[in-house]
Amino acid sequence: MELPLYLTFKEFENRYYDNLEKWFEEYRNASETDYLKALASLYSPYLYYNFANDRLQADASVQIKNCFFPYQEKMGISFSAALSQRTAAGNASSLSHVFEWKTVTMMEYAQHILDKINLHLSGNHGTEPKNILDFINDYRVITSRDGAGYCINYHQHQSTLPFLKAYLPVHGRTVNIAVYRDFIFSIVQIAGFIDHKLKEVMAPEYTIHAKCRADAKFKVQMSHQFLTMCN
Repeated sequence: MELPLYLTFKEFENRYYDNLEKWFEEYRNASETDYLKALASLYSPYLYYNFANDRLQADASVQIKNCFFPYQEKMGISFSAALSQRTAAGNASSLSHVFEWKTVTMMEYAQHILDKINLHLSGNHGTEPKNILDFINDYRVITSRDGAGYCINYHQHQSTLPFLKAYLPVHGRTVNIAVYRDFIFSIVQIAGFIDHKLKEVMAPEYTIHAKCRADAKFKVQMSHQFLTMCN
């Protein structure tokens, strides 16, 4: 069963038992603990542990490759027929992409995906459906590149699908900033609800708080080891 991701705490809370009932219908030998563990996995990527305050905070972001052509400004490269002629002449190696990692919010990532889909739809006037959600995992559309810009890793993209399915409009060209703000505000409340339920079923080791805290400690340890090796 694919659990839906909710962008507000009220909607999550209201649908909790409905989805639990569906979970039991599909997994007859499962328990509420299994359901809560699945929810923790679904929502934990959008949170991080704050050591100073000993609490969870929202962190809805993703790392993405920002691809570009080296020295493109100095070389005056434009994506025109002239560039195609140079590439055909065997100069492609000098025009190959390089990239740098960039961290963007999930709202920025969603807008980038939405732009890709709308660009695809604008060039296809046949019988293809015009629903944005029909293309959020279309390999051709998601991995397409038009010169420089963000380069989407299709495997990494899979982890963003629950959020995109909940957030992207069915039709339209712009994501809703207000809805995103609601999500950032609600995600900590949702995590608190899940963690409370996990403690009720005597499974505190599976809480989002415990997972994010362990991940944060691991990153700190790895950072210390790296600094020690460098010194």
